[in-house]
Amino acid sequence: LAAAAWVAASEDRKDEALKLARAAADLDDKSGKHAVTPGAVLPARELLGDLLLELGRAPEALAEYETSMRSAPNRFNGLFGAARAAEVSGDKSRAREYYGRLVANCGPGATRPELGKAREFLRKASVVVGSLGIR
Repeated sequence: LAAAAWVAASEDRKDEALKLARAAADLDDKSGKHAVTPGAVLPARELLGDLLLELGRAPEALAEYETSMRSAPNRFNGLFGAARAAEVSGDKSRAREYYGRLVANCGPGATRPELGKAREFLRKASVVVGSLGIR
């Protein structure tokens, strides 16, 4: 279902893509994980957030990332997606929170491009906050 959603999106069938992605996320939410199997490589609800962000629906994407993080907390892609969705939505406070958690989870030596974006956002936010005399 998740793969079919992205195929539909690539063919500009956006409504169908969202319907399929939501069905995949809902099914994933209902499916239990056996104790000895690894977790999902990519939670379907996080993938729905990615699709919504790609389709320019950032506030909805943020809600899906946040829902996904309840069952799969602190995932790199989930935190980055939530941060981007918050930033695009104009919610600088939540963007700062999620970018901050992402950077803190990875440590100073990590070099993924997403971390560069997160660090740059946090640096600019710190300059603005610092210039207002807020700590």
